[in-house]
Order: sequence, then C-alpha cells, then structure tokens
Amino acid sequence: MMKSLILCFLNLLIIFNINIFASENDKSFQEQSMLSVLYVQTSAEFEANNIQTYNSAKDILDFALSDDSWTAVLEQKSNYADKPPAIIIDIDETVLDNSKFQGRTIISGLSYPNGWIEWVNEANATPVAGVKDFLEYTDEKGIKIFYLTNRLESLRDATQKNLIKLNLPFDTKEKILFMREDPDERDKTSRRELIAEKYRVLLLIGDQLTDFVSTDEAYVFHKERKKVAKKYDQMWGKKWFMITNPTYGRWEYSLYDQFPESEEEAIKYRKEVLKR
Repeated sequence: MMKSLILCFLNLLIIFNINIFASENDKSFQEQSMLSVLYVQTSAEFEANNIQTYNSAKDILDFALSDDSWTAVLEQKSNYADKPPAIIIDIDETVLDNSKFQGRTIISGLSYPNGWIEWVNEANATPVAGVKDFLEYTDEKGIKIFYLTNRLESLRDATQKNLIKLNLPFDTKEKILFMREDPDERDKTSRRELIAEKYRVLLLIGDQLTDFVSTDEAYVFHKERKKVAKKYDQMWGKKWFMITNPTYGRWEYSLYDQFPESEEEAIKYRKEVLKR
C-alpha cells in the first residue's frame, strides 16, 4: 500500500513538473522529441499502422455486434446482453492528430501545457489516418460512439467544434463526449462505468494504457507496465485497439524511478534504461 502511495505521489509530481526543463532560451530538451514528431507527421509507416489498426477494428465489429455475450470493458456489469451496442474511443492521438501542437513546442522550446488551450480552441486538429472510415462504418451499423477524453470540461465547445468540422459522427442529442471535470482526476474508470450502465461496449480504442485500465494499474514503472500489456494479451486486437503514440505519454514518465532534478539527470536516466 505504501509503495502504491509513493508511486502515486511520484507520478503526480512528474505530471506537474516534467516541463520545468523546457525553455525558450535553451530548446535542446524539447528538441529531443523532434524525430518522434516527424515520424508521426511524415512517415508512411505510421500512417499505414493506423489504417491497419482501424481496418482490423472494423473487421471485428460485425462479429462483436452479433455476439450478445461480447463486451470490451472490464467495468461492464452482468445482464448487459440486451443493452444497445456502443464503442468507447479516446480523442487525442486516437481521433485527432495534435502533432502540429507538438511541433510548436519544439520550435518554442516550451512543452505542454504551454499553448495547449490556444491550440484546442483553434479546432484545427486533423483526423488520425483510418479513423473517419471506421467511425462512419460504426455509425452506419447503429452503434453508439462515445468519445472519452481527458481534455478538461472547459474545452468541450472547442473539442466538439473540431470533431464536427471534420464531419465525424457526433450525436448532438445525447451526451456522447465525456471529458475530465476534475483537473486532478485522470482515471477514466468511472466514466467507462457510466457508459457501461446503459450500453454494451463492443470495443475500446485509445493510445494510452489508461484508455483500457485504471490509473492504479497503469501508473507503474516501465518494466511493470509491460507486464500489464501482457496480462491482457487476449484483448489486444480483439476487443482493445491501441494507436501508437511515440510523442508523449505515461511511457515516458515511467522511465524515472525518481524525479530528475535537471535536464542532464533526465538524459542520464534515459540512457540507463536503454538496452544495449
């Protein structure tokens, strides 16, 4: 229990302080992400992988729809066979491509959350490859689409505007956009539970472990995180679909066994984790 509390505190510390090395005067720390951002923006391989993921999700959707015992969420309670079908999908880097924002952080030298609200309010993010066809197919099947994001509630209007601007399926008659109301609460479990109370959830799609499991399970160091992935090996590519995100995420925070006090120390930790 004590270890869990320590890890929780450490992760919160990292979340709120990881950008202290970002600087407009010395952009070298932020520039370390340049290749990963360029990979997202320019590589055919990244595009093909996303299309492949969404094609696979589309292929399994009909089977999931026909099997009333099928559910993708760990939070789904019993007696769900007669509930209407739905999917739950994350937004950032799963539906919306924010790599232009990441590019801005490299040029400015200032990382998230600097400039994030301004970027979201522009409502100019483009769709991730393959997602539009998948969501249109899902909608045509009469399957409810729920967008579950950790964007703050204050960004609801801009987020909805961006999704609708891209002509993505969006039911304005029902609450289908679940956002983060508490700035300190990043766990999506309770929001998945709310959806699962009324719907049978066929698929989960996201780019972070927390799009599938609780933060308690996902917020561990990198060696343990791989064990979490293996624990659910029967879910991946069947009920859970992961979009690769090399630019940011919990995977990076999990590299540090304690918070680095300088850019040099952060780089040292990274090199120690490298297998060679």
